[in-house]
Amino acid sequence: METIQQMLAMCLVLVLLGGALWWLRRKGLAQFSHPGFGKSERKMRVVEKLPLSPGHSLHLVRVGDRMLLVASSPGGCALLEALPGDGLPQGQEPVR
Repeated sequence: METIQQMLAMCLVLVLLGGALWWLRRKGLAQFSHPGFGKSERKMRVVEKLPLSPGHSLHLVRVGDRMLLVASSPGGCALLEALPGDGLPQGQEPVR
């Protein structure tokens, strides 16, 4: 009888850990990455994410040598601006 209680307690702990991990990944607070997988092969990378409201956010994404500013909402995504690789609009100098 004691063995069954221990097994049930262990299953309950695993279910709670799995639920917590699912919730953290859904909120974007937990991300998994394996060292050595695709470090030099990646062509696309999220540089920054700015949450505006629970359902709306801005994403700055680097694709190759270009930077894309993308707005996401429950209704979909929209490309706001495509910038050259340094992230500045054409002809604009960096602020020093």
